Amino acid sequence: MKMSRRAKRMERNHRRASSRASINLVSLMDIFTILVFFLLVNSSDVQVLPGDKSIKLPESVAEQKPKENLIIMVSGKDIVIKGRKLATVQAALDDKEEIITALKAELDFQANKIAKSQNKTKAAGPFMGEVTIMGDKEIPYRLLKKIMLTCTKANFTNISLAVVLKEETKS
Repeated sequence: MKMSRRAKRMERNHRRASSRASINLVSLMDIFTILVFFLLVNSSDVQVLPGDKSIKLPESVAEQKPKENLIIMVSGKDIVIKGRKLATVQAALDDKEEIITALKAELDFQANKIAKSQNKTKAAGPFMGEVTIMGDKEIPYRLLKKIMLTCTKANFTNISLAVVLKEETKS
């Protein structure tokens, strides 16, 4: 059977169209727009401190954002730096020394590590570190005092206390 001119033209166009690959750019642009919007919304300046359910932080109206530095976590049972248990709270309270020896050794190690990463030399001056204490609101003040004294002995003189932001009551 002989094909008409129209049938031949349609067959030729059909062969050309099937050999070309096409991408629907409209749907890709939609996906990328949503992705960019999501990344912009979720890239905020919020600093998140590591959480521990055993630590109930005290409340405060302070609005200063936490800095990224060394964190000492003090629960009702343990004193921890970077996931490493250094001492128990009871042992630290029972110890008659004014500093916590295990904490001082770890802080000295961390200070040395930080100084090396910042390429500080002794000629540039003594190391002055920053530390944040995440202490349970139920820990005794004398333990907090011991921890802060240990920090200053290890040249971590800029000490911050982590708190939960409390809503101000309007009068």
